[in-house]
Amino acid sequence: MLATDLHTLNSVLGATIEEQVVRTLNLIRNTWDPNGSYALYTFVRQAQTFPDVLLRKTSTGEILLGIELKGWYLLAKEAEPSLRFQVTSAACAQRDLIVVVPWVLGNVLSGSPILFEPFVESAKYAAEYRNYHWQHIRKTKQATRIDIPKGASPYPPKTAQILDKPHADGGGNFGRLARTGLMDTYMQKLNKVQLCGIEVVYWREFLKTFQESTTETKARSALEQLRQRVQRASDIPSLKAQAALAIVAELERLLESST
Repeated sequence: MLATDLHTLNSVLGATIEEQVVRTLNLIRNTWDPNGSYALYTFVRQAQTFPDVLLRKTSTGEILLGIELKGWYLLAKEAEPSLRFQVTSAACAQRDLIVVVPWVLGNVLSGSPILFEPFVESAKYAAEYRNYHWQHIRKTKQATRIDIPKGASPYPPKTAQILDKPHADGGGNFGRLARTGLMDTYMQKLNKVQLCGIEVVYWREFLKTFQESTTETKARSALEQLRQRVQRASDIPSLKAQAALAIVAELERLLESST
């Protein structure tokens, strides 16, 4: 798979993330239920239904809370999660959460996926703020009216109509939480995460440079800029910096072999 196509794994990893979140939460029960108050409740996954994960009582089906999970490939060229959350507020219970899970491959361009600290917000608040931002904060000359589905309630069946729909959305941006400002502080923090000694923001710029139309000259220039950034970042080469420089050298070798 081309490095520029790695973001397509996001949809494939979605189900895996849901399964692993359920498994992990059930394994660390002593952390979120130290007193055993919810011993009869278990986290379970429900596919293709909002929300993705439920904390449910096995005997009666009573639900305490739900979690809507979204994956985010941290090195996507958009530099922000492209996920859309359009669920209406009435379909979210007070305790429900929306959780965005960022991921990359362990060796940046290869290896197993690794996850980072997730973004966690009240699903009801996110839905209400999304609509408020759409109607009152963003600057637009288009109509800001939103159609709200009637009769929506928490933990709806798969066939229920639970999505808010704007009257005018030429760019298809309704529901993009990252563009409401809710995730700004969180994204700034993630941009400073280092992968093999290089901050995420620089890896993203590097991958953006290598599109299908990239010439050899531009590719070599991008590699040299990346090398200089790594060298400037540390006067005394660390193990991470050395690993990063080794990756740059390998990329240069691959570039040589392809010409």
